[in-house]
Amino acid sequence: MKRRVVITGIGCVSPLGLRAEDLWEAVLAGRSGVRRMVGLLEAWGADQYATQIAAQALEFDPEQHLDAKLAKRTDRFAQFAIVAARQALDDAGLTLTEELAPRVGVLIGSGVGGMQTWEDQFERLLTRGVAKVSPFFVPMMIINMGAGMVSMVTGAKGPNSAVTTACASGTNAIGEAYEIVARGDAEAMIAGGAEAAILRCATAGFIRAGALSRHNEAPERACRPFDRQRDGFVMGEGSTVMVLEEREAALRRSASVYCEVAGYGMSGDAYHMTEPDPLGEGPLRAMQAALRNAGLEPSGLDYINAHAPGTVAGDRVEALALRRLLGDAAGSVMVSSTKAVHGHQLGATGATELAIAALSIGRGIVPHTLNCEEPDPACEGLDIVRDEPRQTPVRTAMSNSFGFGGHNAVVVLRQA
Repeated sequence: MKRRVVITGIGCVSPLGLRAEDLWEAVLAGRSGVRRMVGLLEAWGADQYATQIAAQALEFDPEQHLDAKLAKRTDRFAQFAIVAARQALDDAGLTLTEELAPRVGVLIGSGVGGMQTWEDQFERLLTRGVAKVSPFFVPMMIINMGAGMVSMVTGAKGPNSAVTTACASGTNAIGEAYEIVARGDAEAMIAGGAEAAILRCATAGFIRAGALSRHNEAPERACRPFDRQRDGFVMGEGSTVMVLEEREAALRRSASVYCEVAGYGMSGDAYHMTEPDPLGEGPLRAMQAALRNAGLEPSGLDYINAHAPGTVAGDRVEALALRRLLGDAAGSVMVSSTKAVHGHQLGATGATELAIAALSIGRGIVPHTLNCEEPDPACEGLDIVRDEPRQTPVRTAMSNSFGFGGHNAVVVLRQA
């Protein structure tokens, strides 16, 4: 039998602030972190970039959280992960003693990892030569270093891994961490996602792919999940990390519990590099698998935090998959997307949205979908929470993440 797993700690670095509570307050207030890019466009050449907006973590200063040597030798994405992991452990009240450390692992997902390091060092190579490339270039750049640095800083010596499934990375990381604890290979896992890709190369690539919103004139209204006028997603950055703990161990130490991780499912579209399967088969199978593992029927869900990034095809396909999943219950299960507040944090976004779902259960409030003013007809029949948060008991919640490459990941939560 699987062991039961609960969430006891949440840490968050986001465009809304440096605590999970900052994010939660902004989500409820409908306060977007999307702005015209600060300190970047002038250096890049603004006239070349059709998209000039993003949700940056402007309050984050690594020197306020890390010693100078550590800050210098870690990419921004790993810095985010370290700070969020420390917060999560503090929130959980979990101290990694010499005895406990081998039973606590780390699993951090990221879509692109140390892209800032890659950009900086490649330019240095081209302009100054091989001798000026940092000896820390490779270890700073590689995606697994988020998990590696978190383990070194926290002392966690248990299972240690990284997940890279594009925008599903954070959800896959938490789902896999849940499985590790559930099967008894760790007593607790420090798990989540981290991303810092608001950079000239990544931004240019997404623009060329036609994925980003171009509503530069109204940044806070640019990301429009499920809205008829949506035209693409808005990049965000940050990290959300959770402590997942074996339930009995958490109870023994009288830990506060946000909720229980009830199920996890994933699938592949096997369809296209960037476009979702137009029939929504992949997302549907992932949601069905997560519910099956949780022992729940679709009608047993109270709230779904949708992936819904504000892209034309992505939102439409997810709406279709949700209608197929819920059937007659479609009108009674609340659905919302929070990306208009925190941006699309790529490999971190699933962890951030799962944290919001966990807080929804604990606080009994479902956040609304900011900027969904004229719902797309594809959403007909779904209960899209709009205009303002909805205060209501939330016993069960599901969080969806779908990434380039056809990666689909879903986690189901329930009251502990």
